[in-house]
Amino acid sequence: MKHTNFLRPLAVVLGLALGVSAQAGTYDISVDKVRIDTGTFKKNGIGYNGSQTPTILNFQEGEDVVIRVKNNLRESTSIHWHGLILPFQQDGVPGISFNGIKPGETFTYRFPIEQAGTYWFHSHSGFQEPDGAYGAIVISPKGGEAVPTDRDYVVQLTDKHPHSGSRIFRNLKASADYYNRAQRTAQDLIEDAGASGLKAALQDRKMWGAMRMMPTDIEDVQGFTPLINGASTLQNWTGIFKPGEKVRLRLINSSATTYFDVRLPGLKMTVVQADGNDVKPVTVDELRIAVAETYDVIVQPREAKAYSIIGESAGRTAMVRATLAPSEGLVGPYYKMRSRPLLTMADMGGMMGGMDHSGMDMDGMDMSGFDMSGMDHSGHDMSGMDMSGMDHSGMDMGGMDMAAGIPVVPAEGASGAAFYAPGSGLIPSAANGGKFLGYEDLRARKPLYRDRAATREIEIRLTGNMERYIWSIDGVKYEDADPIRLTYGERVRFKFVNETMMAHPMHLHGMWTIIDTGKGAYDPVKHTVSVAPGTTLYTETEVDAPGQWAFHCHLSYHMAGGMFRKVIVEGGPS
Repeated sequence: MKHTNFLRPLAVVLGLALGVSAQAGTYDISVDKVRIDTGTFKKNGIGYNGSQTPTILNFQEGEDVVIRVKNNLRESTSIHWHGLILPFQQDGVPGISFNGIKPGETFTYRFPIEQAGTYWFHSHSGFQEPDGAYGAIVISPKGGEAVPTDRDYVVQLTDKHPHSGSRIFRNLKASADYYNRAQRTAQDLIEDAGASGLKAALQDRKMWGAMRMMPTDIEDVQGFTPLINGASTLQNWTGIFKPGEKVRLRLINSSATTYFDVRLPGLKMTVVQADGNDVKPVTVDELRIAVAETYDVIVQPREAKAYSIIGESAGRTAMVRATLAPSEGLVGPYYKMRSRPLLTMADMGGMMGGMDHSGMDMDGMDMSGFDMSGMDHSGHDMSGMDMSGMDHSGMDMGGMDMAAGIPVVPAEGASGAAFYAPGSGLIPSAANGGKFLGYEDLRARKPLYRDRAATREIEIRLTGNMERYIWSIDGVKYEDADPIRLTYGERVRFKFVNETMMAHPMHLHGMWTIIDTGKGAYDPVKHTVSVAPGTTLYTETEVDAPGQWAFHCHLSYHMAGGMFRKVIVEGGPS
């Protein structure tokens, strides 16, 4: 299945043919009910232009675009242009920037293209995005790509489930572990007892049970079929190359809930762009792409053979393979999925700080050897807890403030681990033992903003109750929360404190997010940042876009569960 679904307006085509720059383009998108076929199951879903293959919009930097969206559904819809800098009225979020697109209506978006890079678009109405309403955006820079390539492909990942998005959310609200197919079994207990002793294994089970959690609670939803460009492993999307060519792969994660670890066995990936912004090239063997992020990587296959593009879920519950090949019909090798990671108490740390321990019977819990020096347990009555004999050797939690998350500290010698809690079970590693990309590896190619001190700091606590499947910011759901108010022209420092045991990809609409990695003006600039469990992450934002904007976790069911805010930017340019 070759990727050919490009939308390019006639004005752009003529402009390229005549060697002149196109100043405006008109694009048409229809929102349709489609029949989705993954090769393993079929279901009703939503697609753009009548297809389950993601539509790709090709823009030119400096162009003024006109996009006519026809709603062929029986319900209202919308399109949000993820990562694009534009007037807030064109941002496509019902209830914040416009009223939505009613059934049968055509809505016309108009905005200038002020940037270049890889982005994507999706519905911001109900659960239409996990049901299939997403596509890709490729914006060509005025002066050409900083790193030219011979081939250029979008590689858009998603997690397609047999259930509809609304049904999944209902099931999660009824039972948060409804889709957890990695429940701990008696056989796991036997193996744990063999490794650490029966007493320690039993006490570990008791501790997790007291928190009504499982070490396998890494992904909300399992049982999905992952797709690349609308194709499953069986359907085998294929990109063609000639040996020796440089091939740009524009990785986009359009999943509802799934982080993917991406690699091409036998090939190095050179990362040249993150979330649409050029970075100093860094060569890696593997990377983790959070939900809603994009990365541009360059590979150079030198042999005339098929190479696999592997997307493996971070929870190791599903995998998809596409192919790079010198000709059609070839299939890249398939690789066995790696063993599943398990959460540790380091990942649970932030959540435990905000837990209600009332009624939690922890008598007889044996926790000797569990280094809790410096742990803030103010307000928690742990009298009578028997901590003798529990072996948590190697889990150093000294100095951890359970109510404020674990500060982000680079782990010694752990590639890609600087933004995970020390001792986390989620710290990624490359399948071949090589280099794994981390945020700390990203360095802006050119500064987007001058480096200046922030005018103020805002703490954003990411909170939730997994058992009840409620997600929130600062303990308050969206419908009960006041907007976050910013002032045009200020530079705000955000302190993200993740008090939950799940990673949250946080997306601020309309403005860039600068991750504080200690590089000053060369800190990476992104539109989505992943905040790992039990950690604290600092970012900064130049408040340069007046209007009303959405700010939320990009896991579809966390956003629907309440981890969402409206941001109001007051004032504007003189």
